Amino acid sequence: MSQMKARFRGFAPVVVDLETGGFDKEVHAVLQIAAVSLAWTEGLLGIETLRTWNVEPHPDTRVEAASLQLTGIELGDAKRGAVPEAEATREMFRFVRGVVRRNGCQRAVLTAHNAHFDHGFLMEAAARNRIGRNPFHPFTVLDTASLAALAYGHTVLSEACARAGLAFEDERAHSAGYDAETTARLFCSIVNTWDASAPAGLIPDLLGTD
Repeated sequence: MSQMKARFRGFAPVVVDLETGGFDKEVHAVLQIAAVSLAWTEGLLGIETLRTWNVEPHPDTRVEAASLQLTGIELGDAKRGAVPEAEATREMFRFVRGVVRRNGCQRAVLTAHNAHFDHGFLMEAAARNRIGRNPFHPFTVLDTASLAALAYGHTVLSEACARAGLAFEDERAHSAGYDAETTARLFCSIVNTWDASAPAGLIPDLLGTD
């Protein structure tokens, strides 16, 4: 049994970040997708591969100006090399299915900072383009915002990284590739630290009785 399969109950965590044209998954466009595969090296979890896609907004979606200002994305820039949403989503799913196969897992689990946001947009893109063979679990996610609250006492990505001793460059934030890589480093830090922590079950019983 692979270490990934054993550690995560048959799931392969794949770290994902999406940059979008707003906050409503049914209305706003996907503009960038990034995915990071992870691997074990000498008992520690680390980054294996980063893949990124610049995405053309789907014709049935819209993009808010505030989102472009935040991300710095210029939709008309030919250097983006943007591809249709359907193509980017299919390629990303192929990449993830490869991760699942290599690790002997049954399924991928989307891992992200505020993961339900990215999961929702990705599931909506797959449905909008009628893409099957979705490798991700339909509702389970691993959310590094929640994990960071537990491990480091903070949910904001930049502050959680600071508390974990990881570099964070504000000027590079809100790029899908950078955010996915940074989130992957945070997730690996939490897993590696947790696996070396005190045994489970050491919980003081403070429950009183009437």
